[in-house]
Amino acid sequence: MRVTVLGAGAVGGWLAAGLARAGVPVAVLARGATLAALRADGLTLQQGGMRETFPVTASDDPAELPPADILLLGLKSHDLPAALPLVERLLGPGTLVATAQNGLPWWFLQGFGGPAEGLVLDSVDPGGALARAIPVGRVLGGVAHVGSRVDAPGVIRLMKQDRMLYGDPSGRHHVALAALVGALDRGGIPAQAVADIRMEVWLKLWGNSNMNPLSALSRADMLAMLDDPGVAGLIEGMMREMAAIGDRIGLPIAQSIPERLVTTRRLGAFRTSMLQDLEAGRPLETGPVLGCLVELAQRLAVPAPMLAGIHGLVRLLERSR
Repeated sequence: MRVTVLGAGAVGGWLAAGLARAGVPVAVLARGATLAALRADGLTLQQGGMRETFPVTASDDPAELPPADILLLGLKSHDLPAALPLVERLLGPGTLVATAQNGLPWWFLQGFGGPAEGLVLDSVDPGGALARAIPVGRVLGGVAHVGSRVDAPGVIRLMKQDRMLYGDPSGRHHVALAALVGALDRGGIPAQAVADIRMEVWLKLWGNSNMNPLSALSRADMLAMLDDPGVAGLIEGMMREMAAIGDRIGLPIAQSIPERLVTTRRLGAFRTSMLQDLEAGRPLETGPVLGCLVELAQRLAVPAPMLAGIHGLVRLLERSR
């Protein structure tokens, strides 16, 4: 198995390091300072006082990279549409695409069934370009439960790794799924193959869709938001609205809101990725994390005033920066 990584940042770099540790040939498409660092020093993973460096093949030209069995997308969801020309150049006839983004992915509603079957959400995939170029039949969907960041070009700091979940939404690639999960596990990443990757995506979004935008608006960590009665009420209201959307499309959430918030509290004073992006002056993942739910609710006539209101505030925040 050969793997090419597009987006070797906080999550993509963590996965690339695990694969390299397992002896998988890893290539990275990078540019600028990251490309220079990977060529000079390799990919570095730091955890506590430990520091490991792994040699990787790196280039800014897809034609210079070896053919890949799996293209691992580590880019943020909102960066994927603009990166599609690069993705297409990296795809061979049999290359599968493994995802690791937050939010609702472009393939989520393909082959899904029910009232949302085949819907294209412009907040995720403007015009449906991603869905046409990368249909669900060549996707291995992923959900990352990890705390990591980029310390410097080519240097990833791992704060906490819980698990990396992968699934086969089309049911066509059991062998490739087992190979990817097995390699990650051998490389020290607690990876699991799951039967219903869509539900895992939906469950993670159930937390991200409220915690991320509210943290950007308040500049507060998750524990501070949960400790404020007003913000906690907003969180619970947004979760109820998303759960209603799930009921409508056939993804009922079995867990109660209080149970989920107990789990969230265990993360402590965690600063969300959207808050980190805001403080660093980077674009926010507004569309794939929250706009997708607002758009889906509108398309299916499910009331979601809290989701829509917070979405509007975050859009105004981005415009005013």
